[in-house]
Amino acid sequence: MKVSIELSPEYRIPYAVIYADKITDEIQKIMESFSRQETPITVLQNEENLVVLQPEEIYMVRVEAGDTILFGKCSKYRSRKRLYELEKQLGKQFMQISKSTLVNLSYLDSIEAGFNGTLLLKLKNGCKDYVSRKYLPEFKKYLGL
Repeated sequence: MKVSIELSPEYRIPYAVIYADKITDEIQKIMESFSRQETPITVLQNEENLVVLQPEEIYMVRVEAGDTILFGKCSKYRSRKRLYELEKQLGKQFMQISKSTLVNLSYLDSIEAGFNGTLLLKLKNGCKDYVSRKYLPEFKKYLGL
């Protein structure tokens, strides 16, 4: 692919134009990377310390007893946001696997067959949760099954 960058003071807001005869996988990936707007997430640690996390630092988000808990590599954090708000903010690397859980697909460690046709996901930090039947078709599609 040929790339050209033009700098000028008249361009206040950067924008990109791609010239091609068709949309290829490479162009699709570039478009996704340009449109991705990962924003940091502010969470509480130990009920008093405000911490700023990047989406790639989060392994799992789970609602437990009405609280939204974010699991990092070694720590747990609390957020005031609802699950659907975090799902929008975290981006495409996260997938909802149950009514109360989002997982970062980048940190999947293993998948085990559970009872009643469900799947048990284990993440690299030790967290685990089941994919509920409602979200199973979309997860299988992600896996290519």
